[in-house]
Amino acid sequence: MTQPTPLMPHATASWLVDSTSLTFEQISEFCGLHILEVQAMADDLASSKYTGRDPVRAGELTNAEIEKGQADPAYRLKMHKAPVTVNRTKGPRYTPVSKRQDKPDGIAWILRNHPEISDAQVGKLIGTTRNTIAAIRDRSHWNISNIQPKDPVTLGLCSQRELDAIVARAAKKAGIPEDEAGDIARLGDDRDALIEELRAERDAHVRVAGAAAAEAEVAAWLEAKRAAEAAENQG
Repeated sequence: MTQPTPLMPHATASWLVDSTSLTFEQISEFCGLHILEVQAMADDLASSKYTGRDPVRAGELTNAEIEKGQADPAYRLKMHKAPVTVNRTKGPRYTPVSKRQDKPDGIAWILRNHPEISDAQVGKLIGTTRNTIAAIRDRSHWNISNIQPKDPVTLGLCSQRELDAIVARAAKKAGIPEDEAGDIARLGDDRDALIEELRAERDAHVRVAGAAAAEAEVAAWLEAKRAAEAAENQG
């Protein structure tokens, strides 16, 4: 059985790195993180991003358990009290604050391209209210002059799978032929393929840039070494 992890694993790991002498392996296992993440925290490469969270105060560890781990590097820390899992109640989909200003654009796109989708379905997909949808539809929305229809998948408001599923259900209910629904699905697949292609191209550029930087670093080191050897021989 997999041991539960702390409610805030990165913040907990940051606190354990700063406040205990536990090994990186012990901390990574307890927090469910890769050991390199813990190493980065110890090297101050990542710990500054997190405010340490005391797992003892949170009830997830005891001081006695930490002492056992510090005394024996092979000891695996045991969770004292697993964090309570919080289940979301029914209601609109949660959208991060950074994405909320994009909702009207996503709603406008759906209203323009898929009028067969009901307001209830749009509300559930995007996480908005019927009043907002109605205001965008009849152009009475307070910010209507700045709303530009944009694909909600591209905006990160929903997944392509979720959008395709709702389009298919709405098309079936509206009596739209399956061929048209299939065309819609294929368009979504083509877009996904293009996105994946662009991501792969970007990753390739990153790898090439990284290799070039590493090569330049090695060349600079060799040059410095040769210069030092030349200076030593002249001396």
